[in-house]
Amino acid sequence: MPIKVGDRLPNATFTVMTADGPKPLSTDDVFKGRKVILFAVPGAFTPTCHKNHLPGFLQNADAIKAKGVNAIAVTGVNDVFVMEAWKKDTGAQGKIDYFLADGSAAFAKALGLTSDLTERGLGVRSQRYAMVVEDGVVKTLNVEDAPGKADVSGADNLMKSL
Repeated sequence: MPIKVGDRLPNATFTVMTADGPKPLSTDDVFKGRKVILFAVPGAFTPTCHKNHLPGFLQNADAIKAKGVNAIAVTGVNDVFVMEAWKKDTGAQGKIDYFLADGSAAFAKALGLTSDLTERGLGVRSQRYAMVVEDGVVKTLNVEDAPGKADVSGADNLMKSL
């Protein structure tokens, strides 16, 4: 059953890039005691993710944080090296606080928000969504009905719930 508003995020470990190389980062490290926007993409550098979904959060980062959000995070079923390259390519450093690699889709599976894109050569990926999380509890959840859309889960729409 997919996660829903009012549920606590499952315990999971992401991989993030640090100055010392890849390091694990837990859900508690990111969400405990904080208000965080988390959005998920099926894949870094894929057309909708790269040209539509992420840019909305980049453009609205300051306005989002001005509404009391402590951090903005993005997760995708990619390895940490791809997520780091995506961060650098998009100039997201300083705006998007966390690029959370979910390389094996463990977090996406724990949320019940996977999308099987095997026929497109992409394997199991995360569904596209955006959520507001307060101290590890989902307060708002906007899930797209198709991987090629970023309307419901876009920054402009999510800001309406802040």
